[in-house]
Amino acid sequence: MSRRVRLTVGAVLLVVLLSAATATSYLASQIERQFLAVEDRSEVFCRLAADAVLRSLESDTVEDLTIEDRLRLDSDLADRLLKLMTISASLIEIDVCDAEGRLILSTDATRDPGRLCANYPNYHSLATAPLRDKIDVLFNPRPGAFYQISQLLETEEQTTIASVRAVIYPGLVRPEIVQDLRNAGFLSAAAIGISALAALIFSGYAFRPLSRVAAMLDNLARGEYEGESSTRPRTRQDEFSPVFSKVNLLGERLGTFERLLDQLEEAVLLFDSSGRLVTASGAVERFLGQRRAELAGQPLGSVFPAGSPAGVLLDGIAESGRPVRNVRVRLGSDGAPQALLSVDTLGAGSSRSGLLVRLRDPEVRRQLQGQLETAERLTAINRVTGGVAHEVKNPLNAMSMHVEVARLKLNRGGGDVSPQLEIIAKEIERLDRVVKTFLDFTRPLDLKIKEVRVADLVASVAALAKPQAAAAGIVVEEDLESGEATINVDSDLLKQAVLNLVVNAIEVMPGGGILRLTCRLTQDEEAEIAIQDTGCGIPPDRREKIFQLYFSTKERGSGIGLAMTFRMVQLHGGTIDFSSEPGKGTTFFLRFPLAGGEA
Repeated sequence: MSRRVRLTVGAVLLVVLLSAATATSYLASQIERQFLAVEDRSEVFCRLAADAVLRSLESDTVEDLTIEDRLRLDSDLADRLLKLMTISASLIEIDVCDAEGRLILSTDATRDPGRLCANYPNYHSLATAPLRDKIDVLFNPRPGAFYQISQLLETEEQTTIASVRAVIYPGLVRPEIVQDLRNAGFLSAAAIGISALAALIFSGYAFRPLSRVAAMLDNLARGEYEGESSTRPRTRQDEFSPVFSKVNLLGERLGTFERLLDQLEEAVLLFDSSGRLVTASGAVERFLGQRRAELAGQPLGSVFPAGSPAGVLLDGIAESGRPVRNVRVRLGSDGAPQALLSVDTLGAGSSRSGLLVRLRDPEVRRQLQGQLETAERLTAINRVTGGVAHEVKNPLNAMSMHVEVARLKLNRGGGDVSPQLEIIAKEIERLDRVVKTFLDFTRPLDLKIKEVRVADLVASVAALAKPQAAAAGIVVEEDLESGEATINVDSDLLKQAVLNLVVNAIEVMPGGGILRLTCRLTQDEEAEIAIQDTGCGIPPDRREKIFQLYFSTKERGSGIGLAMTFRMVQLHGGTIDFSSEPGKGTTFFLRFPLAGGEA
């Protein structure tokens, strides 16, 4: 059933229910009115009967007879009472009783005078009773269920001499009330039918634009993102034009998003809060071997089988909500391809709305990473060796100048050139040192890689530096929160790199200060070592050259220490960076991939 049909049916049912409620209320009021009308008519007949009795007593000239005898002997009175009862459709009997409640005269010939009159409930109690009681009396009449309306006859001294009683049987009222109800029911049914038809017509007209919106949304759900033509003629439902425009815009954005997903090299899968696949990129077919259309709407356990390594890992992540990055897993059973799995949870805590799963080809990633590392190393070499040209150029310039001076002296007839030769010899020695240093810097190293706890490495460096720091009035603080985190490095070489930074930090705080060594895990699942000092900081104009070979901010610095540290970090696949604020200090950050990070 379409949305338009559901909305139309709902509107019609609502109108029918309202009409039925109105009709029911009207019928109930009709029943109430009929019962009150019976009471009013019966009271009128009772008063007429009482007037007839009084006229009979006033016209009788036989004074020695009792009231009872005078009324019994008045044949006209009996006829008048019988006529009154016959006229009324609800009265079955009219009785005249004396002051003690004994029967004097009755329209029912089977009644014996002198007997106590039957005492029936007052009809007013029925006329004012709840509707359900009236319906029960009306449609389930019980024999002998009579009601009465009484009229007392009193003297001028307010002394009761007799009473007139009209006996009512509700069963006699039923035909009259049923006829009225039937007429009212026909009118109500006609009103309900007309209301339903009107609701059907007007709801169909009103919901026509909504059906168009629903059709557009259905197209979006099926992946048909092309919006409606802008040349479509405008209709009278101009108030819906903003809605159509927004749906078209949504379709265009979804189409753009879908095209972007198709162009991604990695597989992207989005699962909702119930664990069902909402959308996926085109690369999913290459990784999972199934068409996207077949995977749409499938639960997480069907996309990644529960028994597979990927399925087990994803079940745990869905339960804990902890994201992972680039974990190498097998997507299926034995023989299935492997991929680098990354998972992000959407939302947090009880408000988690789904999972974002990404799959990458580890071989492609390895190639890209290799190319990136090569580019980074070339950049690093250029960055580090940027000062070598300057160090080579200075002695060459000096040598060139003094060679020219010596030539001039010799051309003029045997001048003393020994000072120039001595200077040239010193510059050659200087140039030799530069070349040797550069060769030492670029010579391949035989790394002895092993798994090392980061906290242990930092603690050992701190132990080595504390005596020198204490002598300079520097407090060494350690924060080793990374715990059991390990990295694959050459322990001695990396220890030397960290020690270079620590020694530099001590040297920039001659008046004392705080040296803080920290190791922790970053959000990218890397081990980070931080060396923070409270020295003078690095001026902004020198920060770009800080890692260059032969560049130093110290008066007698060699300019080799930081360059060697940079190279050592690069050899271990790590990165080095720093932040500095003049007058407050500098912090160096060394980051390394964790051991087994892709296992």
